[in-house]
Order: sequence, then C-alpha cells, then structure tokens
Amino acid sequence: MLRPRDLEPHGIPREHLRRLRTKGLLKQVGRGLYVLPDADLGTHFGLATACKRVPHGVVCLLSALRFHEMTTQAPFEVWMAVDRRARLPKAPELPLRIVRFSGEALWQGVDKETLEGAEVRVYGPAKTVADCFKYRNKIGVDVAVEALRDYFRLRKGTVDDLWKYAGICRVKSVMRPYMEALV
Repeated sequence: MLRPRDLEPHGIPREHLRRLRTKGLLKQVGRGLYVLPDADLGTHFGLATACKRVPHGVVCLLSALRFHEMTTQAPFEVWMAVDRRARLPKAPELPLRIVRFSGEALWQGVDKETLEGAEVRVYGPAKTVADCFKYRNKIGVDVAVEALRDYFRLRKGTVDDLWKYAGICRVKSVMRPYMEALV
C-alpha cells in the first residue's frame, strides 16, 4: 500500500503515481491510496486502509476485538481512537467510527503490527477490554463482558495487565464485579 507522501523522502514526483496507474501498473483503491493490481487484499485490508488514511489514529474497541479474535461481533466500520483535540478525518469512502481518547488512555497499550504492507497501530488485548468497559454505553455491556470472558479463555494476558489498563481507563470499580465472577 502506498500513499503519495511516501514518495517524497525518495525524491520521486507524485506524477509518477498517475502514470503508473494509467499504464495499469498500480491500482487506486481510495483517495490517495495505491496498491499493486495483483495484490492480495486480505481480511485486514480495511484496517490497513484506515490506518493509512488516519495516521494519528489507533484501532480500538470492536475493530481491535476482531483483530485479536476476542469477539463474535463483525463490525462493518473501523473503530479508531484519536486525540480529543485532533481534527476529525475526512474519509467519506471509508466507514469509520471515531472515538476520542485523551492522555494516557490514548497512548498506553498501543501495539504496532504490519498488515497488508502498512503499519497498523492497534490496542493490545488488555487495553481493548478496559476500553470496552469504558465505552460500554456505546458498544453494549454484553460485548464488554464477552471480551473479558474471551480474554481469560484465550489467555490473551494476565490479570495484572488488565488491572493496569482498567486503572488508566478509570473503570476499576466497573470491572471488579465481572472479574471476580470470572476469575
């Protein structure tokens, strides 16, 4: 996956992208996003595209649960966290659901993965579960409890990791009864 700004450090003019697209050597998959015509667009192509379009965002909540295989939900939107003061991304061709985080809740627990040739920033399993409890009114308490259950069942991390992120997200008192029931 390639964006025109990726060519600037190499001194390649953006006009070459248009020429390669005209010759059929590149395929445009979105505004300012190009791939090889025979590229295999896998299951995480939507996440990679969203992270290229919103480089300051982090994949969160339902999309992060799906990435870590901790849910039965199949979100049609890519859930992304941005800073509470950041400008909202303009990407009408992408189904995005933007939530605003701030401070430690935004930058703690971020894992960097490479998917479809793009760097994808996604919250780790423990941080994702804590976020689900924080945004339980948006995604549903049942989804948050399912995520917690799958976190323990699939051994995605320790109780200490989960408790650390529960403190950062300020949901310790909310999560305590559910954790006591499951552990």
